[in-house]
Amino acid sequence: MFNRFLWVALPLLLAPVLWALVDWAVLSAVFQPNLQACQQAAGKGACWGVIAEKWRVILFGRYPLEEQWRAGTVLVLWSVLLFTTAARVFNNKTAVALWAFLVPASAVLLHGGFASLPAVPTNLWGGLPLTLVLSTVGFGLAFPLALLLALGRRSAFAPLRGLCIAYIELLRALPLVAVLFLAAFVLPLWLPGDGLDLFTRVLLTISFFSAAYLAEVLRGGLQAVPLGQAQAAKALGLNVVQRNVHVMLPQAIRACLPSLVNSFVTLFKECSLVTIVALFELTGALSLALAGDVQWRSFYFEGYLFIGLVYWAYCFGLSKTVK
Repeated sequence: MFNRFLWVALPLLLAPVLWALVDWAVLSAVFQPNLQACQQAAGKGACWGVIAEKWRVILFGRYPLEEQWRAGTVLVLWSVLLFTTAARVFNNKTAVALWAFLVPASAVLLHGGFASLPAVPTNLWGGLPLTLVLSTVGFGLAFPLALLLALGRRSAFAPLRGLCIAYIELLRALPLVAVLFLAAFVLPLWLPGDGLDLFTRVLLTISFFSAAYLAEVLRGGLQAVPLGQAQAAKALGLNVVQRNVHVMLPQAIRACLPSLVNSFVTLFKECSLVTIVALFELTGALSLALAGDVQWRSFYFEGYLFIGLVYWAYCFGLSKTVK
């Protein structure tokens, strides 16, 4: 009886809230990049016109306007391949081959400097393409290191085990913000000559940092594999490498796949922190778009809602496509 009452009462209680939300977001909203209309609708309806006015800067950051077709091409290709890989549209070898081709090809296209394409330095890369590059490549570089760390932490060789434990616990104890600051401002003091550019330093930092967390995820997957599997493989005459590559790791990765997806989703969102070292990814690009424009600056709320929707679309889509 009480459950039936809730089914009737809750919609009635939520109806005014839902109606007010629909009215603000749709019915009374301004969708055209009309500043005067947005100012008149303030407090009554949303100003989605700020997205229509600033979408190029939000999506592509400081990338030159006339060359944004290159960043847009990379954005579409990476998004399609990311979701098709998660959904296992291609087999493993094909997916690896496609990524192996797309990553350097995208780097060449974004940087330019050939075939009449103007060179665009990495410090001008930004927006959603930068978020995808940092998170995807960072995760891809972190994964093999995490495998070695997870196996090393389970090793019977004490010095190797201790070294892996020290790496994992040290990196997990540090906030990503502090590590990014070290990579951006302290590491160049130790590198000879010009050293690595900021983008490369940040990418490697994200990779090494993420490897510590991924190692624990993979270690949990390895512990979930029954001990009899390793004993059976040893009885068949397989050496340590063969046992791990052909027996243990495939089962472990399959067991911890949801956790691996969760780790990638977390990394995808944590890439917003690179704004503090002057790389303007998706979140930082919004501040870049509105900070210098006094007229549109008051419509941050709608901008952050749009960015939140983009993050939700990628994260929810990945969680639903992974099989």
